[in-house]
Amino acid sequence: MSRIAQEKRIVEQMIRLYCRRKEGNQDLCPECRELLAYAHARLDRCPFGEKKKTCRLCPVHCYKRDMRERMRQVMRYAGPRMIGVHPVAALRHLWRELRSR
Repeated sequence: MSRIAQEKRIVEQMIRLYCRRKEGNQDLCPECRELLAYAHARLDRCPFGEKKKTCRLCPVHCYKRDMRERMRQVMRYAGPRMIGVHPVAALRHLWRELRSR
């Protein structure tokens, strides 16, 4: 699986976790669906491609201000909970981030 595809999967898992547990929705609400589509579009256009670091460590912040703030909220909530829900994906993501430093 490509690096971009893995990042897309992680972002989707985090947004789904946030929407389900924090907002109490069974399926993605329109706002979370919009955020997911936006995140996937940004990843598709990432100038670093397969050599990309995690978004948090990226020197180029490609999200618009309001979307960046929404994603921060999702990450703050879902990030710590990912280890219990998707442990392999969470550990892989943390490992990549540590390796990128």
